[in-house]
Amino acid sequence: MKKTLLLLSIFLLQYSFAQQSGSDSVTLTGTVVDSETNDPLEFATLVVRSLDNPEKVSGGLTDAEGKFNVTISAGNYDVSVEFMSYKSYTLKNQSLTGSKNLGTIPLSLDIAQLDEVEVVGQRTTVELRLDKKIYNVGQDLTTKGGSVSDVLDNVPSVSVDVEGNVSLRGNDNVRILINGRPSGLVGLNSADALRQLPSDAIEKVEVITSPSARYDAEGTGGILNIILKKGKADGFNGSVTVNTGIPDNHGVSTNLNYRTGKFNFFTNGGYSYRDAPGNSYNFTEYKGNVDNRFLEETRDRNRKSNNLNANVGAEYNINDKHSIVGSVLIRDQNGDNTTKNYTDKFDDNRNLTNQVFRYTGEDEKDKTLEFNLNYLGKFNDEGHELSVALQHSDDEEDERSNIYDQPVYPDEGPRTYEKLRTFEKQKNILVQADYVLPLGEESQFEAGFKSNLNDMSNDYTVENQDDEGNFYVNDSLTNLFNYDEHIHAFYAQYGTKFDKFSVLLGLRTEITNIDISVEGFDLDAKKNYTKVFPTVNLGYELRENESITLGYNRRIRRPWSRFLNPFPSRESKTNVFQGNADLNPSYSDAFDLGYLRQWTNLTFNASVYYQYATDVFQFISEPTGNVTDEGDPIIKRGPINLATDSRFGFELALMYSPFQWWRINTDFNFFRSSLRGSYNDVSYDADNTSWFTRLNSKVNLPGKIDFQTILFYRGPYSNSQNEYKGMLSTNLAFSKDILNDNATVSLNVSDLFNSRKRKMETITDSFETESEFQWRERQFTLSFTYRFNQSKRQRDRQERNGDEDMGGFEG
Repeated sequence: MKKTLLLLSIFLLQYSFAQQSGSDSVTLTGTVVDSETNDPLEFATLVVRSLDNPEKVSGGLTDAEGKFNVTISAGNYDVSVEFMSYKSYTLKNQSLTGSKNLGTIPLSLDIAQLDEVEVVGQRTTVELRLDKKIYNVGQDLTTKGGSVSDVLDNVPSVSVDVEGNVSLRGNDNVRILINGRPSGLVGLNSADALRQLPSDAIEKVEVITSPSARYDAEGTGGILNIILKKGKADGFNGSVTVNTGIPDNHGVSTNLNYRTGKFNFFTNGGYSYRDAPGNSYNFTEYKGNVDNRFLEETRDRNRKSNNLNANVGAEYNINDKHSIVGSVLIRDQNGDNTTKNYTDKFDDNRNLTNQVFRYTGEDEKDKTLEFNLNYLGKFNDEGHELSVALQHSDDEEDERSNIYDQPVYPDEGPRTYEKLRTFEKQKNILVQADYVLPLGEESQFEAGFKSNLNDMSNDYTVENQDDEGNFYVNDSLTNLFNYDEHIHAFYAQYGTKFDKFSVLLGLRTEITNIDISVEGFDLDAKKNYTKVFPTVNLGYELRENESITLGYNRRIRRPWSRFLNPFPSRESKTNVFQGNADLNPSYSDAFDLGYLRQWTNLTFNASVYYQYATDVFQFISEPTGNVTDEGDPIIKRGPINLATDSRFGFELALMYSPFQWWRINTDFNFFRSSLRGSYNDVSYDADNTSWFTRLNSKVNLPGKIDFQTILFYRGPYSNSQNEYKGMLSTNLAFSKDILNDNATVSLNVSDLFNSRKRKMETITDSFETESEFQWRERQFTLSFTYRFNQSKRQRDRQERNGDEDMGGFEG
């Protein structure tokens, strides 16, 4: 209670003291850290009590880097620093006649209080910073037993569609990083990989909408940085989570840590078995003179998978200035997927004329092996440092499919068989170095380079059956697609802060060399280009806890290898996907104006943004002029560079705690896109207005029970050919601490009303299509987590601190 009153007094008095100026004002600065780990302590309290007037108390709180900056009147004071469960640090009889830097203040844990204190004020699940949002996974009940995709779908500004594709502010070109760097985990198929990585392996997600020059220029929508857990507490400690669910969702995951002396050993990972039933529906009306006017396709899918993920590493602190971290990441997935497809054909009067059953059985094996080695050298305590990272990853994806078609109506006919195999390999080598040089107390220079060498091959084999039942290789479809992408980048940026104004200016150069070839076919394309990407980030502090930011950055969207592969997919006879080897990168210029205001129990964050992009990718559908063996027209869908896109929008985010037992997070995002372009003498101009909103409410009920509800709605939207319907989904979760707070049992329901479906209409001059797609049906999950050798205070401290950012100046 005393601490609460003290904090309240500080908040009420801090503004008036901050306004004092002139010769009688002095400024106290410094940094508060944990004495054992040297981690900064956020929200530590600086208390300054006047000796001349003991009732006169001022002070402030430390920021995310443990720093404080407090202005007071010149005079005599007692100065102390306090933090819950830590021993206070006190300086008596300080004569403050001029500004003073108290330096680094280490605080030690108070062992006597460590296991007795009750942590009442829980950390909110979302932290809003001037340049990014940080989502803390540990307190989200609805993702227990889930995957990274489930986590991202709850992050403000982020949405995940029913196929697992991630978008940021409605833009699906998002750069996804693991621990600040590209990873083999999301190398071959990011949507599938994010579904396999367990949510319990993640500590936090950083949403970066205005990246500085130190980040890759890839990703016109922005960057999502997924931070994996790495324990910090001394000794051996960790947690184990077991979950089960309906439909089948069973697994176990662990987070273990052992710290002793200069070494810290850590691991996180898990095993899971999932069966994700899904379905889709397509109804097409063909225009013109065709025998079968209407075509209806109904698909039922079952995706069974066994998944193993493990991240094992060790950290060695050579001394208090130099450290090395090495880790090995493994992902092994075995999938058994089946698809049942009924195709019904109708004449002009909607009479059934033909029905064909198509069955696809697919065995899939995915493997990832990644090695990471990181060095961090600190030349002093003021931020002068050098970091070097080496990474090597190998990915393999082996898919084998057996497909058969069987006429069902009007007469049951013989089956025709087809075999497909896709063997995809990817090797990635990454070398990166970042150098940070402080220039005084308020300025900083950064420079670095990065080489990312990515070599991928896709060996695609099609076998058909002859009249005698023997299989032969179809040379017209079988191909070996090679894609090599080598990117070398150099950057430099300068940041400074004076008075209430901060500036971060950067310039990044990326040299791209791409080589595309198809063995056995006349296709060998090379794309080499060098581009410069400037960034500007400005910030101005209007007053305490209120600021505005303005950012500009130039970004690039390179086509994925799947977008470039010119050979058609084979899942459906009448609807195929085909890449475009001539696809060029898209460039965009983006502006972002943000406002942040914080009160005691309310945080308000708003942004207005504008983006102009050229050579934009659009996926269009058009008739191929070919027909199936049954005489049905074949429709091709694929990407093209389609002129320009002007996009503007705004977003609002609120974090509010009306009571100690109730916390609410909500965000709203509105955007409008104007697409201008034509292809094959057809105009694809389109204006699209859309929005989505999310409400996240968490209530602490009696009996140590937590109840969380998440509502998400995405409004209707459209592009050059397609119109998408609105979509509403609801997640619920309950959680209760048991066994003296050492364990937690949780129950969550994903997509409570089974309404998470993509509904779309496609209208062209030659056909119209209505479709509905549901990747995964409603999911119930029950999970049990047990924590050992972790006091309540240690768990809260670990969740609060997390892994530190990769360094760098933030405006």
